[in-house]
Amino acid sequence: MDRHASNYLAAFVVLAFLPGAAADDAVFKLNLRSRSKSEGKLSVVEQPTSWEPRKTAVIICDMWDDHWCKSAARRVAEMAGPLNETVKKARDRGAFIIHAPSTTTAFYKGSPQRKRAQQAPYSPTPVPLVTSPRWGTAWNWPDAKREGVLPIDDSDMGCDCIKKCEIVAPWTRQTAAIEIAEADAITDDGQETWNLLASRGIDNVILCGVHLNMCVLGRPFAIRQMTVLGKKVALMRDMTDTMYNPDRPPGVNHFAGTDLVVEHVERYWCPTFTSSDITGEASFRFQGDPRTRK
Repeated sequence: MDRHASNYLAAFVVLAFLPGAAADDAVFKLNLRSRSKSEGKLSVVEQPTSWEPRKTAVIICDMWDDHWCKSAARRVAEMAGPLNETVKKARDRGAFIIHAPSTTTAFYKGSPQRKRAQQAPYSPTPVPLVTSPRWGTAWNWPDAKREGVLPIDDSDMGCDCIKKCEIVAPWTRQTAAIEIAEADAITDDGQETWNLLASRGIDNVILCGVHLNMCVLGRPFAIRQMTVLGKKVALMRDMTDTMYNPDRPPGVNHFAGTDLVVEHVERYWCPTFTSSDITGEASFRFQGDPRTRK
């Protein structure tokens, strides 16, 4: 071996063993949990699955800088730091990160991440995107034939504060606690999201953020739409929350209400997993959750 070849090989070996040098080649080993009903009995199935990071997108839904419900705002703030750490690890391993703070994308006008979504090559969707409006964007309403009704009553909009908060729209951007890296994208638009996924050959979509019974299911980039479009979708179930008031049926505490919606998603829409499958650390849990830890 000549001197130049020897030096090249030595440099390659050093780079290969630097921390994180080959991280983007490591697959996500996810324990996907779903539910199915057979002979009148509901069973839980966990399926170990490997997803290639470079064919995977993480969509962060509506992690705004504020919320009209003070309790919801506190939980978002509590979850934002752990979610940011999880997203950083997913990004470092090659996943594509899409920030989707609905109705606030104008805040990011002119940024490289916003332009990336706006300028992605157009790609036709296999089925038409939804156009029914709600809360400033297109909306995927519950599919009565597929999923029936949600297991929690959120007809009061779900504020669980003792003194109910006024419903306004105080958010202006995504919380600053979640980093928007140079290679990320920003959009709340279904077509832009599809264009980004198509242009990168992304088949797998991970949803996280808030709120599961509303935006994480219904937004034009979220679970219902991505599932109908044929993507392999999974919910990061510890990195989400619901708008649920325990004074409403079924009368369980707020966090048990979230679990009921997670189970609904697992049965009718897509499997779920926890952030520990990406981070290798303990999954996230809200400090206010009073239930015994398992």
